[in-house]
Amino acid sequence: MQRADDATAAALAAGERTNRHRTRLGGKDVSAQVQSWELERSYATDLPAAMRAFSGSSAAQLQVELSGTGGRTAPELYSPWAGRLTGDAVRPGQSVVHGGTVGAANATALPAFRGTVRSRSAASGGDTVQITALDGAERLRGPAVLPKPYSGFLYRRPVSTATWCVSELLRQGGLYACPPARYPDFADGKPLTLVYASLHGGFSTPYGQPEFLPDPATFTFRREGAPHEMALVPKQPQVKASWFPRSRVTVPGSRLFAEVWVNNAVRYDSTSGDDGIGNGDQVVVQLDLNRNGSNTGYLKLLVNFAERWVRIASADSSNGWYFQWTWASLGQRGVWHIGALFDTTDGTSSVYPTVQPRLTAPDGTQLLGTAATYSSSLGLQTSSELGQVSLFTDLPAECLQVTGGMPAMPSAAEFAHTGAWAWTKSVELDDPILPLYALPRVSGSQWEVISQIAKASMSTAEIDERGVFRWRNYTRFATRPTTADLTLTSVREIASLTATEEIDACRNYCTQPYKDWTGITAVAGTTLQDDVIRVLPPRSTTTVKYLMAEDEYDISPPGTDDDTGATPGTNVRFAASPAPGAAAVKGMVDMLVRREDGYLVVRYTNRSSQTLYTITTDRKPSFYLLTIKPSADPVDRVSIALLEDPARDPSGVASEKYYGRQEYTAESTDWVQDAATAAALARAMRTAGVLPVPVIGDVDVLYDPRIQLGDVVRVVDTAGAALDTLAWVVGIRTAATAEGGVQQTLTLRGVDPGALPADAGLVPDAPSDPATTPSVTYAAVAAAYPKLSDLTASRLAWGRIKEGAHA
Repeated sequence: MQRADDATAAALAAGERTNRHRTRLGGKDVSAQVQSWELERSYATDLPAAMRAFSGSSAAQLQVELSGTGGRTAPELYSPWAGRLTGDAVRPGQSVVHGGTVGAANATALPAFRGTVRSRSAASGGDTVQITALDGAERLRGPAVLPKPYSGFLYRRPVSTATWCVSELLRQGGLYACPPARYPDFADGKPLTLVYASLHGGFSTPYGQPEFLPDPATFTFRREGAPHEMALVPKQPQVKASWFPRSRVTVPGSRLFAEVWVNNAVRYDSTSGDDGIGNGDQVVVQLDLNRNGSNTGYLKLLVNFAERWVRIASADSSNGWYFQWTWASLGQRGVWHIGALFDTTDGTSSVYPTVQPRLTAPDGTQLLGTAATYSSSLGLQTSSELGQVSLFTDLPAECLQVTGGMPAMPSAAEFAHTGAWAWTKSVELDDPILPLYALPRVSGSQWEVISQIAKASMSTAEIDERGVFRWRNYTRFATRPTTADLTLTSVREIASLTATEEIDACRNYCTQPYKDWTGITAVAGTTLQDDVIRVLPPRSTTTVKYLMAEDEYDISPPGTDDDTGATPGTNVRFAASPAPGAAAVKGMVDMLVRREDGYLVVRYTNRSSQTLYTITTDRKPSFYLLTIKPSADPVDRVSIALLEDPARDPSGVASEKYYGRQEYTAESTDWVQDAATAAALARAMRTAGVLPVPVIGDVDVLYDPRIQLGDVVRVVDTAGAALDTLAWVVGIRTAATAEGGVQQTLTLRGVDPGALPADAGLVPDAPSDPATTPSVTYAAVAAAYPKLSDLTASRLAWGRIKEGAHA
């Protein structure tokens, strides 16, 4: 329920229900012009009506009727042809905020709706314009796009979850659960986000691609203790995950900023009494640089909260150098934002990086270390490209970002996401569900795909009165509540109600289909050899498009061949001359890849002062594309929940005894990819429907603006249905006139089906009653036909005679 101030609570307790509404259109208060309004919220579902509390999505709709003002009619002011000065206040897409107070005029207004105008209708000759608005779901009408990483079936480990997909689709619509990517869009001369991993239930990324996935036994995803909404929580020290960047930027020549959020006050084993101080207090962000041959350079940000130091290292596979900054405030426990700038722009074929850390402590204090430049050869970095980004963590981590092309260290405001860089947290998720080895192909709008996921996972998706998106798993309703948020009685609050129970609500044999990815691994897919040698002018950008089917999985930017050995996967070789045998050039070309309308777009940026060519030693085009695909299609299987142990399942015994076996098969989708998940969903369905739970509809109550979808109310009806039960709120419809009279109607789903059937004093009739067939005796036949000749002369079949019709 929404929280109300003392004045509102007192008015509701006293029975006062006069609503003083407040409506803003485009930020303009039009409350005095509102003739009437109606607001409706409900859960949709793919299950029988009595099970609707278990799944679906909710998009609230507000209808407002406006009158004119200032001597001008509403159609004159607000019709589609009205002047923009007045008409834009109600144009489609305009903001709408609605709320009000109950009782005392000094009560704090409670929000009821926040969304945008969907349509307006003006009837000429009258003084009314009708506005229809939808909540934040209207912001999610853009095309749904999900990445297609291959690392899940490559490592035979889940790469993501349905929860991550929901978080990503919301991010695309501008609803954020954690800080958004700093520079998501490509623009010449501007910084670019290379890797952005929210870690909201998966390792998938909209920018970049997961490379190495840790063993699921070594980590979990939890909301508890997350810096923002959900975090990767290690179960052992230094859990590793890594990602390919979407652009292989070069070193020297790049200025990179790496950052991540961690919480050093929470650990996976915190319930054991461990205070978190010790060896489990370190986090590392590492940039791997691909040098010639098998050589690798490293740039690292290391933070150790137990020893209260920050180190930034520049190294290779065997040696390195680091600078250290020590702050006593690193002993603070809580959410930390840690980052580091790696400046490699002061060099051509090699560079001594300049590095600098920036951190934000739990108390909001920012720590900025003094910039330092390596001078030892142990810290020297030679020509290379950014190969991958790795995270090693002992602590809950969230929102890893690496940004290239930074002009300088982010300012204090930019680093803290304040001022011009501010964002609003408007998403609440639930524990991750539906692990995914491969992300399903999607089409339609972001809201449509979110609704599909909600139905497939029996979750609820809603945007509340304040415009905050809330995602809840089926587990929210699987545990029966024992207390109510509010009590409604027929003596005071309830004017009428209708209780309905139907056998369609009974589902005691539930089947959940799923795609089984067991045993499937990765194999080579489509290959493509470029047929043109590309000429890359000095200090310029060249873009090339290659055909790539939509069902192909994502690839990382090409690796750069340096003639020391064959570079696996997608690769390219550069040379400074088109002559045969020209030497390979390394670390001079930034390469960005993206998918666009059935093409793979490769963007080459030549940072050198000489023309380069994509050419092999024998003067052939060097770009080679290799995709990765699953070794086989997943197998269609089902998981079934049914009565298995009568001694432990009295509800199941009673269900089959009194209602028979009632089957329900969920829709087959690509969102369920393992047996354990399918079994959990099937059990949840059966738990919800093993006995038919009544729906209490058309519950007309005294208006209470605090009630929200998913609340638990106690319904006490002593006047008619004689019931006293707990129920979930699954639908709310509120309507009002300008005078302040408000009518509120609830739809409820019972928490408990009540006592098991007993049929005491009843003897139910048999399900069938066939008509009896008469049969005559031999004596009767002999009396009717004394002789055989008499029987023969009758020309009757024995069956007719036996039935007694002729005897």
